[in-house]
Amino acid sequence: MTISMSEQAADDLYQEMLAHAKYPDPRDDLDLLLHQPSWLSEGYVREIVLREGLELKIDNFQLCDRWEVTLPEEEGQLCFHFHLSGQHLDAFTEVTNLEYALYGSGLSPKQTIVGPCEYHSLEVIIWMQPEVLVSFIGKGGELPTELQHLIRQPNQQYYTRVGTISPAMQRILWQIIRCSYQGLHKRMYLEGKVLEVAALVLEEEQAVQQGRRSQNNLKPDYVDRIYRAREILKQNLHQPPSLMALARQVGLNDYSLKRGFRQVFGKTVFSYLHDYRMEQASQLLMSGDMRVTEVMQAVGFGDRKYFAAAFRKKFGVSPRDYLKIKF
Repeated sequence: MTISMSEQAADDLYQEMLAHAKYPDPRDDLDLLLHQPSWLSEGYVREIVLREGLELKIDNFQLCDRWEVTLPEEEGQLCFHFHLSGQHLDAFTEVTNLEYALYGSGLSPKQTIVGPCEYHSLEVIIWMQPEVLVSFIGKGGELPTELQHLIRQPNQQYYTRVGTISPAMQRILWQIIRCSYQGLHKRMYLEGKVLEVAALVLEEEQAVQQGRRSQNNLKPDYVDRIYRAREILKQNLHQPPSLMALARQVGLNDYSLKRGFRQVFGKTVFSYLHDYRMEQASQLLMSGDMRVTEVMQAVGFGDRKYFAAAFRKKFGVSPRDYLKIKF
């Protein structure tokens, strides 16, 4: 059985949980303990506002059934989402045990989040407004080039990457979960730990962007097969193979292909294909040699409205306006 929730139903549930919230720390009214109804899960959600623009959430529960929640399109903030156990799937990422997802700020599209009931979920989630990150820059400085893509305009689709939780990250995450302080000491301690683990993720992100660190520890032959799968996708924009067919072509099963693709490229197979189509469309429009309809067809889209909507989400403007801006 699957429990499906609309945007409104999810909001109503959250408001109901807030109405019955408890305060695990009597010295801190910004530290809330929320319990979901028994028909949905067993466990709790803890939300702590550490300061303006910086929030911490700890999920510790077991779903009763598979849960699908529809989230609206909205302006997103930086998010560091760690899975010590459990799994979730959204429009662009699939995160499993001992993995994290890094989300930049920008447009968070309308999407469905899927939480399976087979696993106990223990997650630490950090939300950070771009202003908080920027506040750590020295006077007159700017974000390192390799991190600037994490802050995008509200009409530009956010960046995301999935990585492996390192032992150093695990240690900090468990310190956050097991924090026994209260009041002022707790808030100081947790803010320090939140910033510490976020700094480790950003260090990895900078290294990945600089090419100094691989995003995976896969065997070379396995990586070669993943890259071969990517080339097959690029060569078949109009009729891409199914996941099963693609896996067979490169000598993997579909699970290995999905997992390997996420580790190597930081996104699902078809999210990569979608983004590649958008990047190709951008370059063709920049060339000035093709009309919007011709570009749409060249990158494998058959519906102009869908293509225009997808392009706007990616680049913040319509293909026609992009053409005007560039030329």
